[in-house]
Amino acid sequence: MRFTTAEPGRVFVLRLEDGEIVHEVIEQFAEEQQIEAASLIILGGADDRSQLVVGPLEDRGLPLQPMKTSLAHVHEVTGTGTLFRDADGVPLLHMHLACGRNTQTVTGCIREGVRVWHVMEVVIHEIKNCTARRLIEHPLGLKLLAP
Repeated sequence: MRFTTAEPGRVFVLRLEDGEIVHEVIEQFAEEQQIEAASLIILGGADDRSQLVVGPLEDRGLPLQPMKTSLAHVHEVTGTGTLFRDADGVPLLHMHLACGRNTQTVTGCIREGVRVWHVMEVVIHEIKNCTARRLIEHPLGLKLLAP
């Protein structure tokens, strides 16, 4: 385990609008507000054909090949995530959603593009005085949290 310490900062409440791509809007907002790090919660609706990463295709194979799925129809969603900047100072959101419709639920990472259906509510809890960053780690080749 690795860790760092930090302090609470500002709290932002966002309403995402119909058709917006979740990670793009939140990362742009973080850039505009100069948010270095944050934790997030989200709920609302994901539109038909939103894309999720739902695991690697193989348990052990490298390089990783993401398994992706597309939502068929509108889904109710709830999720949580973190936002940290990478080595170049770019804010990167890592968020997972549980997306449900009727009695079926799929859970995955939003990185491939989740589109808002009418509205999503987001609460961003800024983390101040935090040295953590998202840095490339090999052999996975992913930008992982480095406290």
